[in-house]
Amino acid sequence: MKLSQLLRDVAVAAATADLNMEIGDISYDSRCTKKGDLFVAMAGFATDGHRYIPMAVERGAVCVLCEQKPEIDVPYVQVADSRLALAQVSAAYFGYPAEKMTLVGVTGTNGKTTTTYLLKDVLEHAAGAKVGLIGTNQNMIGAEVLHTERTTPESYELQKLFREMADAGCTHVVMEVSSHALVLERVGGIRFAVGIFTNLTQDHLDFHGTMEAYCDAKALLFRRCDVGIYNADDPWSGRLMEGASCRKVSIGEHQADLRAEHIVLSAEGIAFDAVEYGKSTPIHVAIPGGFMVYNTLGVLAAAEALGVSLADSAQVLSHTAHVKGRLEVVPTDGDYTILIDYAHTPDALENVLRAVQGFAKGRVVAVFGCGGDRDRTKRPKMGKIAADNADFVIVTSDNPRTEAPMAIIEDILPGLADSKTPHVTVENRVEAIRYAIDHAQSGDVIVLAGKGHEDYQEINHVKHHLDEREVVAEYLAARKK
Repeated sequence: MKLSQLLRDVAVAAATADLNMEIGDISYDSRCTKKGDLFVAMAGFATDGHRYIPMAVERGAVCVLCEQKPEIDVPYVQVADSRLALAQVSAAYFGYPAEKMTLVGVTGTNGKTTTTYLLKDVLEHAAGAKVGLIGTNQNMIGAEVLHTERTTPESYELQKLFREMADAGCTHVVMEVSSHALVLERVGGIRFAVGIFTNLTQDHLDFHGTMEAYCDAKALLFRRCDVGIYNADDPWSGRLMEGASCRKVSIGEHQADLRAEHIVLSAEGIAFDAVEYGKSTPIHVAIPGGFMVYNTLGVLAAAEALGVSLADSAQVLSHTAHVKGRLEVVPTDGDYTILIDYAHTPDALENVLRAVQGFAKGRVVAVFGCGGDRDRTKRPKMGKIAADNADFVIVTSDNPRTEAPMAIIEDILPGLADSKTPHVTVENRVEAIRYAIDHAQSGDVIVLAGKGHEDYQEINHVKHHLDEREVVAEYLAARKK
């Protein structure tokens, strides 16, 4: 493809490159650069891609797209924002595949994954659509499952995935859109038919710095969608939707365009009446927890914006299955229950434990830790939430990354210090799970929080296999022997 074609949407500040030169591919990692590539140099957090221009050229790059003039003699195109430019040239390279499909973006601290799975289910069964899914658990092209490394891929990989989806006949894409992806232009140049905001609670402050900046990052989605669906009961909604140019649709349990009335929560799931323009539609979803009311309302509103009636959505949702790693039941050998949930923020942990309180016949046992190299201020808060909402707490390791596991645990423990809730510390997560099983009592519900769908534990940049389903199954089998 000619360089001029790739640069169609890019605001070029200066250029020495021949715009008629042929480009074979695009790369932004010098280690992966090939002969004939356009190398995009981006400033990162650990390092600056401009430092690796010589390596990229040595590996065969024929042109560099950059923010700073290269220090070596190489054809270049200079731009103000190379992250946005990467998104733009990637879209051009893959033939603008997003424009051939209807895109729905879901943002918020919690509930993104569940919302995307439920909406995919509704669109497939009520609208006959073939749906691509992009998110934390996995990527999907219809029923085909693809591995994923992050919630929202880098723009080049995202556009490549869109191309694969469009070529496979996908008519719709539902995707999680992280705050990082919005700030770092991974979704640069993409127009969404519908944007959904679930909620905003403390997370990622190591990246954003303040809750206000975190909110403003999420708000970027609603500058690039046609219909914006937002949780009117969330205190950040006013700031988030201020200045949004899209058509706004509010959801909630109080004053909202689409609201939930007569809510019933049980161990079997949720039930409520979805009320819109005075008309009521009964809804039932077999996933427990009060937070599921908001997730479901978001799905209903998004599906309706895409032409699916509330009644048709309700029919599909009444038969929907659980989402992996979200209040997922793990088989046990006794009269106690083990649940796996991805809850790794203060709000998510509180929501899950409160949901379990509603149906646990015995104790609520919380097994959790906090991720390393992330916001330290949430650690004692999660300790207090566990103490306030569980009957027994086991503090353990999550993904320690480059931090010492016990140092993270020491940050959590002050939150439990003034509580009468009994707690123990078991640094090794596998041993913590075994401890919970060994001390389980009749009617207990043990919540393994933080890992969810993940089947690894990240320690010093290495992902070690750790699937909590396997840990439970193997330990129960060993105990029988």
